[in-house]
Amino acid sequence: MAERRYEYAPAGTLPGLLQRGRGLGALMAAEDPASAADLIYGCIRWEWRWDSTFDDRDVYLARLIRDLELPLGPVIEMLAGDEGVRERATGVLELLAAAGSVEARDALPPEAEEEDEDWGDPPRSRPDPMAELASSALLELLADPAEPENRKVGALNVLYDRDPEPGLVPLVPSLGEADGEYPLPMLSLVVHRLGALAVPAARDWATSDTRWLASEGLTVLHAHGEEEDIPTLVAELERDWMDRTWCGPMYTARGLARFGPKAADAISLLRRFWLWTPHSYERHGYLEALAAMGAAGMAEAYTESLWDCQSEARRLGVAHAPDRPEVRDRLAYLRDDPMEDPEIKRAAAARLAGP
Repeated sequence: MAERRYEYAPAGTLPGLLQRGRGLGALMAAEDPASAADLIYGCIRWEWRWDSTFDDRDVYLARLIRDLELPLGPVIEMLAGDEGVRERATGVLELLAAAGSVEARDALPPEAEEEDEDWGDPPRSRPDPMAELASSALLELLADPAEPENRKVGALNVLYDRDPEPGLVPLVPSLGEADGEYPLPMLSLVVHRLGALAVPAARDWATSDTRWLASEGLTVLHAHGEEEDIPTLVAELERDWMDRTWCGPMYTARGLARFGPKAADAISLLRRFWLWTPHSYERHGYLEALAAMGAAGMAEAYTESLWDCQSEARRLGVAHAPDRPEVRDRLAYLRDDPMEDPEIKRAAAARLAGP
């Protein structure tokens, strides 16, 4: 989770919408640019992305500044701020410069030339002696409490490259790190390859008081659970909502989406996550799940998504927003905007030129 200055404002307010990068925030800000200006600058000055690796804001904020004709001075002043502020301001100014702003281009510092680094020759890999062991021998090693963790991790690495081994299933609960906080490295990947073979045991793992084991069980049920597992997944989503767990519920949503309308009991929760999550990267996952379950209000959600900060959400809006004048206008905007992702530009053009 990225460090930020304040707690998020309520999701139904203009500050809360802008902090989350919601499309509705952009639409509301356009109604009164002067009142929204300080809020928009504040979204650059302070870090509101829940996860700065996956959550996008640069295009969203650069568009607001350009389209609302806000002065660039406050953004340029942020170049003198700390590293985080400077990075966010630079990202916005680079987009504005690429879109034709001379003021933004002139404000950007010259790019430093990257020096070539000589990393030398890559180290030669040594043959792994465990690769010669039969799978049955690897399972015996994993079952032996006297074996050190590094050897067990080596065994899991070898098993990962082989066909799924059902004999691993009963060993999974014993394959946590010594402190009990996490599974051994590679275990999750090997369990994932077991697929449906792990479902019966995963139902038990999901009820474990050991956090990592419960997580492994639920992850299996996301991808391979059956209709009888819907209540378990809905309960997981409910716990995440109560705990305000913003990173990960998208995967539960996708697991429930596999059941379509049969998982309709999750619609209210999914709608809350879509409205409130500050982890904007996950928003499109909730939208896809709501659509799969036949939720009401999808036309409005898809339309709003055309203004969303995340390209994944805008892509859904381009594909599914209803054919309305304001939607066609926005599609033309996305098609022609140099800031937009090329794939979305092409999709918008194709939609406008469609049958």
